[in-house]
Amino acid sequence: MEHFVYRDQKKLRLGYTTGACAAAAAKAAARMLLGGEKIRQTTLMTPRGILFTAAIEQIKITCDMVSCAVRKDAGDDHDVTDGVYIYACVTRTDSGFTVDGGEGVGRVTRPGLDQPVGSAAINSVPRRMIIEEMRQAADDYGYEGGLKVIISVPDGASIARRTMNAKLGIEGGISILGTSGIVEPMSEAALVDTIRAQISMYCAQGLKDLIVTPGNYGETFLSRELGLDLEHTVKCSNFIGDTIDMAYEFGLDSILLVGHLGKLVKLGSGIMNTHSRYADGRMETLASCVLLAGLDAPLAVRMLACNTTDEAVGILVAEGCLKEVMEQLMIKTARALRQRASDGSYIEAVVFSNKYGVLGMTDGAERLMELHRRRA
Repeated sequence: MEHFVYRDQKKLRLGYTTGACAAAAAKAAARMLLGGEKIRQTTLMTPRGILFTAAIEQIKITCDMVSCAVRKDAGDDHDVTDGVYIYACVTRTDSGFTVDGGEGVGRVTRPGLDQPVGSAAINSVPRRMIIEEMRQAADDYGYEGGLKVIISVPDGASIARRTMNAKLGIEGGISILGTSGIVEPMSEAALVDTIRAQISMYCAQGLKDLIVTPGNYGETFLSRELGLDLEHTVKCSNFIGDTIDMAYEFGLDSILLVGHLGKLVKLGSGIMNTHSRYADGRMETLASCVLLAGLDAPLAVRMLACNTTDEAVGILVAEGCLKEVMEQLMIKTARALRQRASDGSYIEAVVFSNKYGVLGMTDGAERLMELHRRRA
C-alpha cells in the first residue's frame, strides 16, 4: 500500500530510507540462510509505524552465505540514492549479531557523528533495525549461533560525491540513514539533521567558532572576497533560526553568518526561515530602512516596487544612499539575531551582493573575520 503526504498543495508519495532497505535486505538474507529457501518479497515495520513491503532481488546463495538486494524507492523525493541497490550479505558466526559496511558504504573519519571514528556510516537506528531482524530470524528458525551482515552499495562511492559526506568526514561511500524508515518528499527534517551533524562534528574536534552561510553564493564570496577558509563552514540553507538554536545547543562561542542580501535582508524583519513559502518581506524591510535612515517616502515606495534586491540596491546606489540604508538594515539584523540567540552564542553577520561586494556588517563581524583568518 502506498502512502502520501501533502506539501505546497501537492500530493507526494512517500519513499523508504536506505536504512529501511538495508534492514529488509538483511532480514531476507538471514531467513534464506537459515531456512534454505529463496525469498522474493519481505515486509518489515518501520519506526514510523508504516509497513514496508520490499521486493528481494540479486539473490546469491551458497552453503555458508546469502546475499540479496533491495532497490531504494525514494517516492517523490529528489534523493540521490533513489533507485540504487542496497545489498546485504549474511554469514554465520559463533555468537552475536554484528553489522558492518562494505563497498560503497562510507567510513567515519571524524568524531562527533552518530557512529565512532573507523565505523561504517550505518547510523544507530538502521543498525538496530538490522540486528533486530537477524535476531528474530534466528529465534524463528531455532538457530543458536550468531550472524554477521555486510551492507554494501556498489554505486555508493560515486553517489557520495553528490552529498555532504566528505564535508562531514565520511569517506568512501554513502551513509545508511533513517530514523523513521520513511522518506518524506521535500522534508525539512533531513536538511536540519545534516546541519546538526556537521555542527556536532566540528564541536567534537574542539571548534567553537564557526562560519555559517546559506549556500554556494556565500561560500564563494567568503572564500574569494573575504579571504576566509571554507574548512569550518556550515551550510544552513534557509534554516538560519534553527542553526542559531543549534549553536546554543552545542555551546558554540560564536557564529559568523555570511550571506547574499536576497536572503539575509529578511532577518531585518525577524524572519528566521528565509524560504519564500514562509515569508518574503524583502522589499518591505528595505523600505523601512529607507525611512529609518531619514530618507523620503517616495524612495521607500520605489523599494516596494522592486522585484529583486539587486534592483533595489541599484536604485540606492544611484541615489547615493546605499550606505545609510544598509546601516539601518544591519542594526535591525543584529537585533533580530541576538534576540534569537538569547544568552547563547555571539553572532555577527556580513551581507553582500555579487555586483557591489560587502553591503553591510554588524558591529562585531570584522573581529570574527580576523579570528578566522588567524586560525586558517
